[in-house]
Amino acid sequence: MLTIASVNVNGIRAAYRRGMGEWLEERRPDVLLLQEVRATDEILADHLDPGEWHLAHEASETKGRSGVAIASRLPMSAVRIGLQTGVTGDVGRWVEADLELPARDGAPARTVTVVSAYIHSGTLGTPSMDEKYAFLDQVTARLADLAQAGGYAVVAGDVNIAHREVDIRNWKGNLKSAGFLPAERAYLDRWFDDLGWRDLGRELGGEGPGPFTWWSWRGKAFDNDAGWRIDYQLATPDLADAAISATVDRAETYAARFSDHAPLVVEYDL
Repeated sequence: MLTIASVNVNGIRAAYRRGMGEWLEERRPDVLLLQEVRATDEILADHLDPGEWHLAHEASETKGRSGVAIASRLPMSAVRIGLQTGVTGDVGRWVEADLELPARDGAPARTVTVVSAYIHSGTLGTPSMDEKYAFLDQVTARLADLAQAGGYAVVAGDVNIAHREVDIRNWKGNLKSAGFLPAERAYLDRWFDDLGWRDLGRELGGEGPGPFTWWSWRGKAFDNDAGWRIDYQLATPDLADAAISATVDRAETYAARFSDHAPLVVEYDL
C-alpha cells in the first residue's frame, strides 16, 4: 500500500505545538503533502527529520505566509518548484516531485508524480481575487500537461473551492462568497470533466454532505460540523483506479485539532 496524506497545517510550528507530531506518528503515511507551512527550509527540517524524509519545499516570498512542501519516505528522482507564473502571490503554492515506487511482482520500478498545491482563498472586490483566477489558469494548464503525460499522478492540497452544494454545509448562505462562486467551481468542472482528473475524496467518501475538511476556528463551526470540503486529492485515471480508501482525519474534539483543516488520507494499492 502507498499512503498519501495531505493537510493544510496553518503553520507547521503551531501545528506541532498542537499535536501534529502525535498524529503523524500514529498515521505514518508514506507521503505527506503540506500547505501553509509558513517556515524556512531549516524550520521544516527541524520538524520533519531529513534522515527519515526526503523533502521538497517552496517557501513564500513573504515571511509567515503560504508555503508548500512534500515529505516522502520514497526517494525522489526529480523535484519541480513552483509554476513560475510571475503573478503576485504565486510563490509558495506549488511543488512537484517524482517518487520511485518499489518494483512489484517482478514488474519494473514505477514513478508517481505528487504535487502539493495551495490555491489562494481570494476576497471579492480585491486584487487577491484576480490573483486567484490567474493562478487557477496556470494550474489548469499544468493539470492538462500532467494528464496528457499519462501514468500515475496526484495533485493534492487546499484548493479553497467547494465544488458542489454537498461540499459546504451552508451553501445557500455562501452563493456569493469566494470559494463557492460559479466561476471558481467551473475550474473544477473542467479538471474533472474535460481533463479526466478524479476527485478521490468524493468518489471514496460517499455522496455527502461532507465529509468536510475545513472549519472556522470561530464560534461553533467545528462542533456543529458547519464546514467546507476544500481539500482534495485529484488523481489521474490509472492512479485513481488503484485508490481503495479516502479518510478525513477529523479530530475528536475542537481542542484536539492541530489545524483548522483536517488531513485527507488516501490509500493506494500499488
